[in-house]
This record gives sequence, C-alpha cells and structure tokens, in this order.
Amino acid sequence: MLVNMKGMLDAANRDGYAVMAVNSVNMEMARAVIEAANEEHSPIIVQMGRGQMAKLAHPQDILPMIIRMAERADVPVCLNLDHGPDFPTEVSAIHNGFTNLMIDASSLPFEENVRRTRVITDMAHAMGISVEAELGHVGQAADGDGRTDDLYTNVAQAVEFVERTGVDALAVAIGTAHGKYPAGYVPKLDFNRLAELKAALKMPLVLHGGSGSGEENIRRAVAGGINKINVCTDAFHAAEKAMKAKWEAEPETDYLGIMVTAEAAIKAFVKDYIRLIGSANRYTFDYADNGSRE
Repeated sequence: MLVNMKGMLDAANRDGYAVMAVNSVNMEMARAVIEAANEEHSPIIVQMGRGQMAKLAHPQDILPMIIRMAERADVPVCLNLDHGPDFPTEVSAIHNGFTNLMIDASSLPFEENVRRTRVITDMAHAMGISVEAELGHVGQAADGDGRTDDLYTNVAQAVEFVERTGVDALAVAIGTAHGKYPAGYVPKLDFNRLAELKAALKMPLVLHGGSGSGEENIRRAVAGGINKINVCTDAFHAAEKAMKAKWEAEPETDYLGIMVTAEAAIKAFVKDYIRLIGSANRYTFDYADNGSRE
C-alpha cells in the first residue's frame, strides 16, 4: 500500500527500529526494493532526488510505475522526494504523487531554513503528505565532510526548529556524509549528540549518508534513536559488483541478463539491510491506514 511517512516512522520511533530509504533510479531498483520489503514484511521508503530525476529517473515516466507497485504491495511503501531544494521542486513532487517531501534548506541561515520549511509543511500537511527537513548539514564524503562538528545539529536549535515548522521527521548531522568515503575510512559518529537530540525531541530522526558507515555504526545509530536511514551508494555498489562478476563469469551475457543480475543483487542487499536495522516483520496494522494514498 502507498502511504505517507508519518505513521511509518512514528511506529519505528515508538518501537525502536529504523526504516530503510533507498534511492531508486529505475524500475528494476524500485521493484527490487519493494519486493525485498514484501518478503521481509517490512515498511520501506523508495526515494529519489532532483539530480537523479533529471539524469535518469524521469518522474513522468517512472513514478506511475512505482506508484502501481507500491499500491499492490502487502506492506506500507512511502514515495519520498529526497533533498528537495526549493518550492517549485516540492510542488512538482506533489503533482507527481510523492507521499513525503524532504525540504532541504540546511545550507541556509537558520531563520530562512525555518521559513522555507514551514511553508512546505503547511502546504504538504493540508494534502495528507508528510514532511522531513534537515538541520545541521550532511555534506559530501568525497569532500571530507562529516569529520568536523562545525555543521552538526545543535540540540537547542533543533527543538526550536521542530516547534516552529511542525515537521514529521528531522534529518540530523552527527558525522555521516553523502556518497562514497575514501578507501578504508569509516566515519566516527557523535552518539552523545544523538542521545541528546533524541531525548530533547522524542520524534523520528533521520540519518543521511548511511552508505559506508559500517554495520556497528548503523546498529548503534538505530539503538540511539535513528528511525530512517538513507542508502544510495551502497545499493548502487551491490548492483555494480554483481554485474561485473556476471560479465567476468559469462562474457557473452546480454543486457537482459545483466539487468536481472543487478535487480537480484539489490534485492538481496536490501533484505540484509532491513534485518540489520530491525524493520523485518515490523509491519503492523496499527498504522496501515495512516496516510494511505490508495
């Protein structure tokens, strides 16, 4: 079933687990993600960003397919706009059928972040769509971001931000970064700050830059109160690794064989990750109708 993100993450917040959010850039990725969730009896979030939609995942083509797959699923599926930067992008996402909007004004001054987020939240909530925002800033792994606490989320500011914007979930900066980390590097997360944020906010918190963070960090983050984890690079890598192995073993493999191989690899990766973050067998009927877009 296609739902918004609020009930999904409220249940995760209440029961102490996280829901996986996978950037999916084509039909095969989206299908692998949803089928993995179905088989693991887990809620799931399919998401894409503006750059991904511009390059490959053209919303007018791919979103109707994903929506149909979500509506047929036996588990709750949310369709999330990842890192929407401005009002036109958010409005377009509503028209295209997204059930959650992330508004990312985290690189702007605090007051402007509040203002933009409040506008999007009011608009989205009026249409039954949930909202995620970001405070602090999760940068790019390739640039060395996430290694300094200069951009980490401030606890007092976070309380004020949530009160003034009314968002349903907050992405926090505690040491991760987007993209691929340098070989051998594992980020050091500020779990003390995470504990302070959770105690002060008592709401669903989001970890961006889940890829490459290491299983122990992910487990500790979930135990500390993270309820949604964004994953992109690791899912891409699972597909790439499987495709390369297929070509090496069977050089004459055609396009169909490669795509089947990639989809199977993503599905296996997502199933493993679902178990890691505790959302397997967590689909419960107490929030099934909360925000349903069927």
